Amino acid sequence: MLFNDRRHSGELLADKLSAYQDQGPLIIAVPRGGVLVAEPVWAKIGGDLDLIITRKIGAPNQPELAIGAVTGDGFTMLNEQLVSRLNVRKEYINKTVQTERDEIKRRLKDYRGERPEPLWGQRSVILIDDGVATGYTLLAALRSLQRKELSRLILAVPVGPPDTLSRLESEVDELVNIECPAHFAAVGQFYKNFEQVSDTAVKAVLNKAWAS
Repeated sequence: MLFNDRRHSGELLADKLSAYQDQGPLIIAVPRGGVLVAEPVWAKIGGDLDLIITRKIGAPNQPELAIGAVTGDGFTMLNEQLVSRLNVRKEYINKTVQTERDEIKRRLKDYRGERPEPLWGQRSVILIDDGVATGYTLLAALRSLQRKELSRLILAVPVGPPDTLSRLESEVDELVNIECPAHFAAVGQFYKNFEQVSDTAVKAVLNKAWAS
């Protein structure tokens, strides 16, 4: 399947998540693209819409190579084998983690202003992104959410490769997806329109959800 855009993939996910309608789920989107996917899900099944930001920890002199990931609440996940193989110093990791946490805080402040975090206690939480490739940063987000007292954790993504989806499925109570193609190069290949999402678009969706 080729999705028209992120909203289209969100509408398809909403149909698959209809069992949670009127149950007051907490829908957590991964910005930026995941917010546009999450909007039609929230519009159909209700509940609350919020977000989580995960940042990659890049290797020294190879910022695109992830040796770990960090979330806004300070949860840090490292690829210990890669860290050891590259002989990455602890001082570098600590400094980079702090830098990425500061960036997460800055972005959260920009998106939500003074709005507090949502109430997590004993709720069904649905984590949504516009797709998944390696799944490393999504895994960090899931591990962070697992530390909260949730009644149920659901991962909903329109598309991802079989091995990644299989690995992530073991981390959640339920995995919801539309496509699981054997030949996978990048998330964008499954969208007709996969243009970059602006912060303005993200804030417009969040403000609409929070105003309601």
